[in-house]
Amino acid sequence: MALSFRQSEILELARAEGRVVVEDLAQRFDVTLQTIRRDLTELADSGHLDRVHGGAVPKTGVSNLGYDQRRRMNEGAKAAIARDCAAALPDNCSIILNLGTTTEAVAQELLHHRNITVVTNNMNVANTLVANPGCEIMVAGGALRRSDGGLVGELTTQFFEQFKVDYAVIGVSALDRDGDLLDFDLAEVRVSKAIIRQARQTFLVCDHSKLDRSAPAKLASLAEITSLFTDAPLPPDLARKCAEWGTNVKVAGPA
Repeated sequence: MALSFRQSEILELARAEGRVVVEDLAQRFDVTLQTIRRDLTELADSGHLDRVHGGAVPKTGVSNLGYDQRRRMNEGAKAAIARDCAAALPDNCSIILNLGTTTEAVAQELLHHRNITVVTNNMNVANTLVANPGCEIMVAGGALRRSDGGLVGELTTQFFEQFKVDYAVIGVSALDRDGDLLDFDLAEVRVSKAIIRQARQTFLVCDHSKLDRSAPAKLASLAEITSLFTDAPLPPDLARKCAEWGTNVKVAGPA
């Protein structure tokens, strides 16, 4: 099911706030109660939300971990991955950094790069890179996700379509054994697809725990990725596929 702009925003609100109420949504979007009830029913029927009296809540088992929890998970691995990724990004280049705690770690490693332009929909990335006087920062518009400082939505997608950059550095919620990159939020998926289209090379930063997770929405395949930066060897079948696709795999060593 392809979500409308309003349905994507409703889903994002539900995940950020834990619950949405029909009357509040009708007022927010200036539509009738019946329209919102229909949106919630369609979102429930497609497996994104559970209906409750007066509104809806995120589907049990189909929501992402909280931002603070994700930030603390595998911090050492993320730092090692970020160092390797940043080392592969030269001075004098343009880069898109998207949402994710690992891309935020990459931003930290870019503080001493010179003459770079970073385009981002991640407020945490922008705030980090303010400390680098050699970095020009371009921040996307869109709906601000308070839970993690991300900007998403159609405006964000349109913003990225104005650029053609040397590199994109993206994170992902899950990576399955077929090499598919997965996420929880369809609005975020649409933004990430645009980012990949607008980059000459795409780097995926992804620690080993993402292979043990699942998410419902596919955003790309490793076949579309230039290089994967991770912290543990891939399963043999997936490593073989990466070799066939020409996707470089860089396993970070210990700090």
